[in-house]
Amino acid sequence: MVIGVVTARLAVYEAFSLKDKRRVVKSLKDRLRNKFNVSVAETDALESRQRAVITAAIVATDTQFAERCLQQVVNMIEQCRGASLLDFEMQIL
Repeated sequence: MVIGVVTARLAVYEAFSLKDKRRVVKSLKDRLRNKFNVSVAETDALESRQRAVITAAIVATDTQFAERCLQQVVNMIEQCRGASLLDFEMQIL
C-alpha cells in the first residue's frame, strides 16, 4: 500500500474577506475530490485572507499511479482561476 500526499501553498489575491477566500478554496477542494477521488483539506493559513494551504492525499497500490494522480492534482490547482499556486511539496509514503 502506498500513500501519496501533496501540500500546495496558494495565494488568493482577489479575496477581500475570509468568506471570499473560503468560497474559492471550497470550490477547488470539491473539484479535486470529484475529479480525482482524493481526500482534500485546507490545512494551514485558515485565518489568512489571501493565503491558503491545501493538502490532498491518496491511498493506492502502485507508486506510479499515486505520483501521476497527485501531479494531475497539482496541474488542476495551477489552472484554478481564483488562486495562484506558490509552491507545493509531494511525498510518497
